[in-house]
Amino acid sequence: MKGTRPSPLLRKAVRAGAAAAIGTAIAVPLLRRRARIPAAVTTAACAAGPLGLAVLYPRSRKRDVGIYALQMWAFTMVHELPYDDPDGLRARLRVRYPIVADRAIGLGRLPNVRLQRGLVRLPGVGALNRFLTWVHWLWFIEPYAALAFILLRHPGEFPRAARRLAAVFDAGCAVYFLVPTAPPWWASQEGHAGEEVRRIMEEVGVETWKSAWPAMYGALGGNPWAAMPSLHFATSACAAMSLAETGRAAGVAGWAYALTLGFALVYLGEHYVTDLAAGGALVAVARRAELLGEPAVEAVNRRLQSLERLANG
Repeated sequence: MKGTRPSPLLRKAVRAGAAAAIGTAIAVPLLRRRARIPAAVTTAACAAGPLGLAVLYPRSRKRDVGIYALQMWAFTMVHELPYDDPDGLRARLRVRYPIVADRAIGLGRLPNVRLQRGLVRLPGVGALNRFLTWVHWLWFIEPYAALAFILLRHPGEFPRAARRLAAVFDAGCAVYFLVPTAPPWWASQEGHAGEEVRRIMEEVGVETWKSAWPAMYGALGGNPWAAMPSLHFATSACAAMSLAETGRAAGVAGWAYALTLGFALVYLGEHYVTDLAAGGALVAVARRAELLGEPAVEAVNRRLQSLERLANG
């Protein structure tokens, strides 16, 4: 009957289920290799975490941040899953199609090579290499700094911006599973590119961090064949789009970073131009899907709100 308070037993059951979903989302991916947990089970466990937090606590800024943190934990864990079986992933690895596409874009040569050989003659190229490498490294902060800015200055826009960015991460992760693609530096090292593509980020990393570099790179490089689309570029462009909706100055800053990062990714040998184009297309699709999927999102939110009311009496 409408207005009737839920029974204490039902409230406890809902809260216990939500807490279990959060715990499972954290524990299962950490135990997956040792316990030989299937990838599908790990993915489902990760996906349950943000939903569990949405049920367990009433809506607040802290809860919104926590949900997004669990979402990014899920992405980080799930995007590594294909590389749990490197031999199986290698058997499905695509190497040639981005080389063919980029050679067409570069009029017979890879744009990575054109940039690297063209800029190496410039005075101060070492400083340029370090600057662009740091632009790349700052990607591990920039999309989340953009969301933090939106949360603090335009809190009403935060849920949509966070949901949009999460959708880009998740869609890109799905492509990593379906079409594993080698980056240009790897293709060059393995003799597939026919031209030398330097991995300048690694050169700067060794120069900057010395003996600490292998451990630092090992902690971040969970899947070296997660290259198509470029989520570095896609997520920075998505963040720039959300920033632009809050004001001109924020939008200019966001797009300045995204475009500089795009240039850096090609010059440093991390991505093909084709990867960046696919990342841009992914953002456009996500924005379009956001409008078309709004009724489904609202339906899920209503259900979660109903369970949240049950959990919190």
